[in-house]
Amino acid sequence: MLNAMESSGASKPRTAAKLYLTIGAVLLVAAAWGFSAKAKATPQLSDDQGQQSSACAALPGFAALRNALASATAAETSGLNNQMWATLVDRDGVVCAVAFSGVNRGAQWPGSRAISAQKANTANAFSLDASSSSNGSGQLAGLALSTANLYSAVQPGGSLYGLQHSNPVDTGVAYKGPSSSYGTASDPMVGYKIGGVNVFGGGLGLYARGHHLVGGVGLSGDTSCADHNIAWRVRNLLGLDHLAASGSLPAVGGVSGDSTRPDNIIFDITANPNGGTGNSKGGFGHPTCINTGDPAALPVVQP
Repeated sequence: MLNAMESSGASKPRTAAKLYLTIGAVLLVAAAWGFSAKAKATPQLSDDQGQQSSACAALPGFAALRNALASATAAETSGLNNQMWATLVDRDGVVCAVAFSGVNRGAQWPGSRAISAQKANTANAFSLDASSSSNGSGQLAGLALSTANLYSAVQPGGSLYGLQHSNPVDTGVAYKGPSSSYGTASDPMVGYKIGGVNVFGGGLGLYARGHHLVGGVGLSGDTSCADHNIAWRVRNLLGLDHLAASGSLPAVGGVSGDSTRPDNIIFDITANPNGGTGNSKGGFGHPTCINTGDPAALPVVQP
């Protein structure tokens, strides 16, 4: 990320003093929120800029994401047992944090950095909370859809075929440099909308207390089934899996058939006798993977 400041002229002492005060204030704010201040290069729309600042501040920061990712990756050994990338986006799809679990950015598949952001964007973009319900339309309790839930629906003949080609990734954001900042508190994607739609496991909506949808988390670096399981554990460790019934609040809806894990991955695909893509009984199934973990062993969501 780029920061630019200029000072010159006869008022140099006064300007310098103001500059030191400004720097001190910025550092204090960054420390108070637990992550580095995020400056921007070419800004987005002004309303996005303001919303990004407040919305990302309400989400876990880089350190919290990195710690949760390390714990979740260690706990989940299904799939290939690879190191992972993780991305958080806010409700507008603006990237708030990017982290990796390995010792450096090359310890996990480099291509998975952008995929993790794409998954976070997708889960956020196609999940809802109760605010969607008004004038007789919408989802009364919200609807959580993981990227794993989209796999079958986007296959040829599926109800959402073509969805994966919508909302393309902003490659200018995805591949901004320097590469040495990838997966750090100053990752160049932070503060920008990544876009993209991904339709296999690894992306989940983030639900704060009160079942408020506040963004999405995306994981990539292993099989898509392992990606889903690790994303699930990261969301749980971040405390942003408030989807269970609580008092007068009904459980957030989902398609898994399990109210304790409403947006869990579904393995209901059977072989297609005509060949090609298998058939999902419920329409939201996902293929199994190498060394597939048990989705029923994942933590239940919180009230």
